[in-house]
Amino acid sequence: MNRNTKMSLMVTAIVLVAIIIDQIIKLSVASHFAIGESREVTSWFWLCYVENNGMAFGIEWFSKLALTIFRLLAVGLLGWYTHTLIRKPETPTGYIASIAFIIAGALGNIIDCVFYGKLFGYAGWFYGRVIDMFYFPLIRNSAGEVLFFRPVFNFADSCITCAVAVILLFYLKQLNTDEK
Repeated sequence: MNRNTKMSLMVTAIVLVAIIIDQIIKLSVASHFAIGESREVTSWFWLCYVENNGMAFGIEWFSKLALTIFRLLAVGLLGWYTHTLIRKPETPTGYIASIAFIIAGALGNIIDCVFYGKLFGYAGWFYGRVIDMFYFPLIRNSAGEVLFFRPVFNFADSCITCAVAVILLFYLKQLNTDEK
């Protein structure tokens, strides 16, 4: 098996496994929690069922349909970019894997947007909300109010965030080379 085939299989495996994990977690939370319900796992980690209608942190700059179409186009471009990376033997495997995790995370959230509105009966195709559940209230003040880390996020978001961090920490040179 040549390197290109191995890399393609690795990317496919990363994307499929990450999407499956993401969707299992989301559907499990949606079927066992009420919207807004929280359960303390530890003092610094909670499971909270929230639905996010917009982008990261609930930001809504575009219409829901425009955002979903933008996400689909971005994943298409990342897929094409990954294909070109695989064909370059000098591209580090970790860099390709990181891009695969970004694709997986984006697809995980796209699935929510495209299907969940119809599946759960609150909206049409492409108008679903993203399910978020991980909450880490790490630092509190003396009144118990959370000072740091307020966002509630999901596994797909984690895939994207961790992959971007890995790229910035270890493959910034690769990004500069790709731009040239």
